[in-house]
Amino acid sequence: MKARTSPLALAAMIIAAQHAWASGTDQEELNKNIVIDFYDKAINQKDFTAASEHLGSKYIQHNPLAADGPEGLKAFLEFAKTNLGTYRTDFKRVFADGDYVIVHAHARANPADPADRGTAVMDIFRLENGKVVEHWDVAQPVPEKAANENGMF
Repeated sequence: MKARTSPLALAAMIIAAQHAWASGTDQEELNKNIVIDFYDKAINQKDFTAASEHLGSKYIQHNPLAADGPEGLKAFLEFAKTNLGTYRTDFKRVFADGDYVIVHAHARANPADPADRGTAVMDIFRLENGKVVEHWDVAQPVPEKAANENGMF
């Protein structure tokens, strides 16, 4: 009988192979995997039902464009599904410090358009008992020309 890899484990392996990941405890590694799966299902797939498996009973939102609670996230994702259908976030780095997970990402409204330079995003998630319960984010547009050669990612 063949052993099967769960979709979550497979996604975590693919992401880990493609991106720089900070090392940490087993719980921190688990927290990173939870957040990446949550973030991908919510933002990239715009699938509240799938993402909600990672939500705690409360969800404190610090982004001023989204309401608190699971229902706030659901409403935001419905808006995104209707108005931002091609919006995609590519994860560049993921760090964990205890129950906090930080994601450095490149978000673009239309990834197929080479003119869409996108936005550099830093998201911070807080988990309780393996569930996402709080979120902060900051974003900075990727400029056409920078004062240095370092890039944003």
